Amino acid sequence: MKFVDEAKIFVKAGHGGPGCISFRREKFIAKGGPDGGDGGKGGDVIFRAAKSHHTLLDLKYQQQQIAKNGRHGSGNNRTGHGAEDLEVLVPPGTVVKDFETGEILADLAELGQTFIVAKGGIGGKGNAHFKTSTHQTPRFAQEGMAGEERWLKIELKLLADVGLVGFPNAGKSTFISRVSAARPKIADYPFTTLTPHLGVVKYADSPSFVVADIPGLIAGAHDGQGMGIQFLRHVERTSVLLHLIDISEEPNNNALKNYNAIVKELKLYNPQLLEKTQIVALNKIDLPQVKEKVKKSVAQFSKKGIILHPFSAATGEGLPDILRKIVTVLNKT
Repeated sequence: MKFVDEAKIFVKAGHGGPGCISFRREKFIAKGGPDGGDGGKGGDVIFRAAKSHHTLLDLKYQQQQIAKNGRHGSGNNRTGHGAEDLEVLVPPGTVVKDFETGEILADLAELGQTFIVAKGGIGGKGNAHFKTSTHQTPRFAQEGMAGEERWLKIELKLLADVGLVGFPNAGKSTFISRVSAARPKIADYPFTTLTPHLGVVKYADSPSFVVADIPGLIAGAHDGQGMGIQFLRHVERTSVLLHLIDISEEPNNNALKNYNAIVKELKLYNPQLLEKTQIVALNKIDLPQVKEKVKKSVAQFSKKGIILHPFSAATGEGLPDILRKIVTVLNKT
C-alpha cells in the first residue's frame, strides 16, 4: 500500500433544510392556521482516528468530502429529516490544519478521537413559528442555514516511541529489521527508505515499544532538501531519538561532526525536538575502517558529556546494550 502522509481536501457540510409554508386544511375545521414544519439539520463532516487506516491515501484520491443536506419541513408541523453525518476515517496521528491560515484545528493522536471539521447548517423554521395575533397567516418560512465549507491541509505524524535519525545509509533500515519483524527495503545507495516504517520491538521481559524507521536526513532538510519535512514531521511525536552514525565512508567519517550536523537540522526545524531524550550509537563496527576509530570516537563524545554506543546492525554486536538503554529511558517517561 502506498504511504501518503499529506493531503489537501475540500470539506463541505450539508445545508439545513428549508422550512415549510403550509396551512392546516381539515374537514369541519374552518380556521386551521399555519402548520409548516421546520427543515432538518444538514450533516456534519467528522474525522475519526481509526486503527484500520495507516496512511492518508484515501484522502489523496477523494479530495472532496461533502455531507448531505437536511430535508424540507412539511405540513402538520412535521420537521424534515436531518441528514446523516459524513464520517471520514483517518490514521491516529493525523493533524488537521486550515489550508489558508495554517492554524491547527485538531490533532487526532488517539484511537477513536473525533473532530467535527465542518458543521451542518440548522434547518429553517416553518411558517407556524411566525404566527402572531396580528399576523395569523404568514406566507413565508426560513431557508435552512448553509453548512460550513473549507479547504484543509491534512498531515500525518507517525506515532512511535523511538525515532531513528541519521544520514542516508546509516543503517536505520537494517537496525529495525534486526530488532523487529518490519522488513524495509535495504540497499547500499542513498534514500533506500522512501517511506517510513514502523517496527514493534520486544526486549526481554519489558513491554514492547514501537520504532520508526524514517527516510535519511541530509543538510538542509529543515528547508525541504532531500526528504526534508516529510522526514522531520514524523519524529515530533516520539519519546526517544536514536541517532545512528556511520563513519565508514567519506564525507561523514567524523562521528562527532556527523552527530552535530543532525542536531543542527533538528534544531532549525523545531528546537523542541532537542528536549527529547537522545541516544547516540555508532553503527557498522564490524567494518575494519570503523573498528579502528571506535575508541577515538567514544573519547570525543565523552568530552562532550555524551555516551556513544558502538554496535553493528549487521552482526548484532552491541545491540542488546542499546535496547536496554531504550527500555530504561521509556520506563522513566
